[in-house]
Amino acid sequence: QVQLVESGGGLVQPGGSLRLSCVASGSILSRNDMGWYRQVPGKQRELVAIITRGGSTTYVDSVKGRFTISRDNAKNTVYLQMNSLKPEDTAVYYCNVFPVVRNYWGQGTQVTVSS
Repeated sequence: QVQLVESGGGLVQPGGSLRLSCVASGSILSRNDMGWYRQVPGKQRELVAIITRGGSTTYVDSVKGRFTISRDNAKNTVYLQMNSLKPEDTAVYYCNVFPVVRNYWGQGTQVTVSS
């Protein structure tokens, strides 16, 4: 059974930084493109960033230049480095393969940006 476990969220002031981690079970990471997604209550979950098996990255416009997605296949881990955080980045952040597989969603990690 596939498991994706996110961690690293928390409360941070505007302009601050956080690094999220997503540990994947088995060999899911090495076999798939991976993505970070986020969801605000009452809104649809949105794609934030993608990293392909080859290491190419894509970002939603709102986070370009501030967020960096990376992967370490040896550690079965995908990261999201978030800098210059804004209040509108507040959300629950999830990782999943890209395109998503519904059954792979984990619990997510809460990121709150507030002064």
